[in-house]
Amino acid sequence: MADAFPFTVAYLAPDGYVAELERELGGAARETHGRLVIAYGPELPVAWVANVWRNPVAIPIASIGDAAAKLRTIQRNWCLYSAAHHRRAALIAEKLPPVSARPLVFGTPAPTAPLGSWTLLSPETMLAASVCSSAFPNGEVQFVEDKEGPPNRAYLKLWEAFTLLGIKPGPGERCLDLGSSPGGWTWVLQHTGATVISVDKAPLDERVARPPRVEIRNQSAFALDPREVGPVDWLCADIACYPERLLTMIQRWLAAGSVRRFVCTLKFQGETDFAAMQAFATIPGSRLLHLHNNKHELTWIRT
Repeated sequence: MADAFPFTVAYLAPDGYVAELERELGGAARETHGRLVIAYGPELPVAWVANVWRNPVAIPIASIGDAAAKLRTIQRNWCLYSAAHHRRAALIAEKLPPVSARPLVFGTPAPTAPLGSWTLLSPETMLAASVCSSAFPNGEVQFVEDKEGPPNRAYLKLWEAFTLLGIKPGPGERCLDLGSSPGGWTWVLQHTGATVISVDKAPLDERVARPPRVEIRNQSAFALDPREVGPVDWLCADIACYPERLLTMIQRWLAAGSVRRFVCTLKFQGETDFAAMQAFATIPGSRLLHLHNNKHELTWIRT
């Protein structure tokens, strides 16, 4: 029924970042369909990707019903990425079993059911992958948002990071939020039950600056000496700075050896800094990823 293409992996770029993904893939990238980049060779550890299609196959189809029947034969759960032939693709999707894509309440585990992805390359050819890197439709992690508590929407990035990791801070753990103002990440950490040291020269929003679990230090995150803080379970940083400056600060904390886990945002000012990306990616035990709630930025995680 299905013929394997002469490639092994397809990568779905985040919206607006196809060029970044193509640069990461280099010569392995062979075809691009909308945001879907098809590549030869083994799966590569790229950061600018929303979902990796790990076993894509080309499937000839004779009709809308034939396409749906062939997908159902492989497995139940499928998500459409529509790059072309949108009306025909939508009619096929209507014949497939529905897949729940309701926003998560934070703290709910990520889905575990297999979720395949498919698209139409032509009216007669479907590309489908039964195994993907993300359990969320097209890698888009959506939450039931809190419209009243957090001071800004940056909190969604930390919610997403903890959800993908499958772990988060808890009571008895000690967290450090560097460059914390106005306090979106401190708000998240506080609500996990952990103790938070919130560091920024700018003030926290009054909704966040509440003892007893938040200790406020009104100073520069870059000037903070690890020896003044002691052991930390989580170091979190969503600082608006050049990636090179963030790297210098993180290297100081790594050298101190007092931090168990890191979640930090690399924010790019203008062009994407691929050299800085590489420097973070080579830190042992870490990974770079683009969260659905990231903008022109990546999240660096070391657990």
